[in-house]
Amino acid sequence: MRVDPHPHIGLQTVTWPLLGEIRHRDSLASDVTIRRGALNIMTSGRGISHSEYSLGDTPAPLDALQLWIALPEERRHGEPGFERHEDLPTLALPGATATVVVGELAGVVSPATVHTPIVGAEIVIEPGRRVRLPLRREWEHALTLVDGDVTVLAGREGEPTPLGALDLLYLGVNRDAVEVTSTGGAMLFLLGGEPFGEDLVMWWNFVGRDHHEIVEAREEWESGSARFGHVTGHGGERIPAPPMPQIRLTPRRRRI
Repeated sequence: MRVDPHPHIGLQTVTWPLLGEIRHRDSLASDVTIRRGALNIMTSGRGISHSEYSLGDTPAPLDALQLWIALPEERRHGEPGFERHEDLPTLALPGATATVVVGELAGVVSPATVHTPIVGAEIVIEPGRRVRLPLRREWEHALTLVDGDVTVLAGREGEPTPLGALDLLYLGVNRDAVEVTSTGGAMLFLLGGEPFGEDLVMWWNFVGRDHHEIVEAREEWESGSARFGHVTGHGGERIPAPPMPQIRLTPRRRRI
């Protein structure tokens, strides 16, 4: 893995390693090895750049989840930041254990800084178990299968729904809980949060609110603006921004 320095605006990247090791370096002088059990959360604010390299010169197995969280208006223009947390809280459930990576689940709160009410939790289901996962009624939720087998009972359409690897099942709102079963055991990731009320324009590595913001960020990255800083330990190597599409970018609006 060789991802050279590249920029972000308007988001947080949540990197949750599953297998292998990756070196993260950024324009805040962070230089850390990302490995299983350690949460790495980078807040771009108005602008940050970083690189991601696997360790060593030979091929090695790597796997991780990387989630992007859109920042709300009051935080997206602020300063960038980086946090690392190696001792995350867990929630014991009958037949399962949940690690609260970001946000809050059933009163268990991650130490990671987030700026909207959300949850991101890794859930390990024991073989042959039926498990009730607690949810917040006013939040949206979704489940994705990372490994193993799982069936979601009374899914969105009211029928048992088996998940394939990396399927994402949207559960909607107005649920206090959802039940899942696994024959051989499984690892799930639960995503959720308060419905996000702001329209978004997402393009390449940027999350903004309109076309002009995206164009401006791209131009500043291409010109080497101080807005994105310089990534620790790198020279002039960087990922160039792709050309803008020949259309005007418009916000993604809620359809559900």
